[in-house]
Amino acid sequence: MIAQGIVFHRAIDTYTDNHPAVKELLQTLRPHFGRYSAVLLDVYFDYLLASRFGEFSEVSLKRYARGFYFTLIRNRRYLPDRFKRFMWHFILTDRLNKYASLHGIRGSLEIMVRVHRITISVSQAIEYLQAHEEELYAVFRPFFLELQAEFRPYITQHFR
Repeated sequence: MIAQGIVFHRAIDTYTDNHPAVKELLQTLRPHFGRYSAVLLDVYFDYLLASRFGEFSEVSLKRYARGFYFTLIRNRRYLPDRFKRFMWHFILTDRLNKYASLHGIRGSLEIMVRVHRITISVSQAIEYLQAHEEELYAVFRPFFLELQAEFRPYITQHFR
């Protein structure tokens, strides 16, 4: 099951990285954020999904997050040591639910800057998101619905 999850995650990453809408958004972000455009787009997508989770899922973000955290804890022994150290912080600070707010996204970006030493202006990244949220969402929504439709058969076959 874990191997299937890894394969599934890689397939989603490949699909996303090669999607024309994602490539277009990356081109739009590059003049502002350079080599960190892909990182920011991931964070922006996390925010757009979390802040409108009910549009894409039959369960609430809160319920989904609780189930995800429980699954992490239950399967802790299979996780890489590097992730195990971060896992408790992720759970105890309820990162998944925090992605639904600009304040939470700011916190996540500040962690990335501090821990991974990425050189972006967190304030500039948040200002960009605030100024362009609706146009980002206009691209994200159809992309994400397409992604869900693309991978629904795989989920049904391997994870239910």
